[in-house]
Amino acid sequence: MPSNDRDYAENQPATTPSGNARSPEVRIAEIQDPETLNIYSLVLSAVDITHRIHMHSTTRMEIFVTRSMEEKALHELAAYAVENQEPPELQKGEADFIPTFRAMAPLLIGSLVLMYGVTGDWQPDSYWFIQGAGDSRAILEDYQFYRLITPLTLHADLVHLLSNSILGLFLLHFFFHLTGNGIGLTALLLSSASANLLNVMVHGPGHLFVGFSTATFSVIGMLCTMNYIGRSSRFRLLFLMPIMAGLALLAMLGSSGARTDLGGHLFGLLCGLTYGNLVRLPFVSTLRTSFIGQSLLGTVAIIVLLGCWLIALS
Repeated sequence: MPSNDRDYAENQPATTPSGNARSPEVRIAEIQDPETLNIYSLVLSAVDITHRIHMHSTTRMEIFVTRSMEEKALHELAAYAVENQEPPELQKGEADFIPTFRAMAPLLIGSLVLMYGVTGDWQPDSYWFIQGAGDSRAILEDYQFYRLITPLTLHADLVHLLSNSILGLFLLHFFFHLTGNGIGLTALLLSSASANLLNVMVHGPGHLFVGFSTATFSVIGMLCTMNYIGRSSRFRLLFLMPIMAGLALLAMLGSSGARTDLGGHLFGLLCGLTYGNLVRLPFVSTLRTSFIGQSLLGTVAIIVLLGCWLIALS
C-alpha cells in the first residue's frame, strides 16, 4: 500500500495517446475503507477508466478521474453498488441499526386491541364512533381535521380488527426496525392522515370510515420504496418495481369485502410510496441513530394522536 499523502495512478499513463497533458481531473469518491478503495479501483480498471488515487491517510482516500470520464465512472460505481448490494457507507450503517425499544409494533397493535375492547363494534349510537369516526362531511365542511387520525384507532368489528392486527404486526416490526420508533410513528401518522384526506376529497360529503387498514397500506408503500436506489441505468425499472409490488398486495389484501374501503387502501399505498422516499432522505437517515431525536418525534406523534382524541371527545 502506498505511503500516506501520496498519489498513484491506475491503468493509464499521465498523458493522452497524442502526448498532450492529461485533461483536468475531478474527484468522484472520498473513501475511508481501504477494502472499498480496492474494489472501486478494480471496477474502474475493469472498464478501462483512467483514475488516480490520492492517499491522505489510511482512513481518508480519494479517487480522481478526468472530467471527460466523470459521468461514466460514477455510473459504473453506482451500477456495481446496485448489482452487488453494496451501497455506500450510509446503507451499511442502516443494516447495523437496531431501535433502542424493540417492542413498538406489539405495543401499537396491543393499543388497538385495548381500544377495541373499550369502543366495541361500530354502533350508530356509540359515542366513540359519533365523535371519532371518519366523516367526510364533517372534515370538508366543518374542518374537523382530527377525524383524519382518530378513525385509525377504531374498528367496525372483530374481523376488521384481527385482519389489521395480524398483518400490521409483521409489517410494523420490520418498518420500525428500519426507521426507528420516532421516525416510524411520525411517518405512519403523516402518511395515513394524508391518505385519509385524499380519500375524503375524492368521495366528497357522505363517506364514513374507520380502521387501521389505511395505515397498514401506508406501511406497505413505505417498505416498498425504502430500499429504492435511483442512480443507475435501471432507473425506470427500479421505479416501477415497488409500485407493482404494492399494487399486487393491494389486489390480494385490500380490494374485496362488503366493508372494504378501497379508496383508503389505494391512497394509503400511494402516500406510503411517497413518504417512503422522504424517510430515505439523508438528514432523516442521520436522525435514525439519535436517541433524543427519535424520542422527540415519537413523543410528538403520540401527543398528536391523543390530542386529536381529546378534541373529538370535548
